[in-house]
Amino acid sequence: MDPAAFEKWMMTLLITGLVGFMGFIVWDLAKKSKAGRFGTFLLFGVLGLGILAFVIKSVVIAYL
Repeated sequence: MDPAAFEKWMMTLLITGLVGFMGFIVWDLAKKSKAGRFGTFLLFGVLGLGILAFVIKSVVIAYL
């Protein structure tokens, strides 16, 4: 396998795993701090915005 293809697959796989793990951490944090529905929604909203920024950055770099 070409090293560039391997790096592409591993980046996709590992970033997906990292985002999933961060989601678990945010869920656990919301549960332990008793954030409620609105607080949990805000925590996941901020995490989602961070993920969205990463995706937009990747799309812009690919476009340029």
